[in-house]
This record gives sequence, C-alpha cells and structure tokens, in this order.
Amino acid sequence: MTTAAQNPIPFESLRPGDHVKITQRVKVGLKVWTTTVAGTVERTERRREGLAVKRSFDDKAFADAIILKKDGGIGEETTVTMDEYTHIDRA
Repeated sequence: MTTAAQNPIPFESLRPGDHVKITQRVKVGLKVWTTTVAGTVERTERRREGLAVKRSFDDKAFADAIILKKDGGIGEETTVTMDEYTHIDRA
C-alpha cells in the first residue's frame, strides 16, 4: 500500500485549484528544521534568478515557485520556491 507521503506530487503536475501540503527542510548554520504550509494552488511560475543575471547576462538560472492561498479564513497568500528538499503532497 502506498501513501501520499511516499509519492510526492511533481511540480509540473500542479494545477490552479489543487489543494496541497508543502513541506520544506530549512538549514541555517548548524540548525535544521522543517516547515509545512497547506493551501490551494493559485498558480505556478518559473522565475529567472536575479543573482545569476548579475554575474553574466547569458547565465540562465531559474527557480520554480508555487503561489498558494493558505488555509484559514483570512485568505493569506504565500510563495514557496522549490528546492531539492521540498515535498508536495495532496492535502
């Protein structure tokens, strides 16, 4: 039997209206922790990284971002930038 935690959702398959839970591992110095956010996908974007553009105009570095409307009554939005420690599950 498989569960959602064992089968994370690929970024490319996300669609507006999908309800997801995103978990990321954060490391600052020697400290490591995880953070989780749940909400509805508003849109996904592939953004060009500004740091790479400053080095050389021809560098092409991109980051995948998910814009979520967080769960709760306020309707707060947040942006999650994907990395190798990001896991997306259906909520």
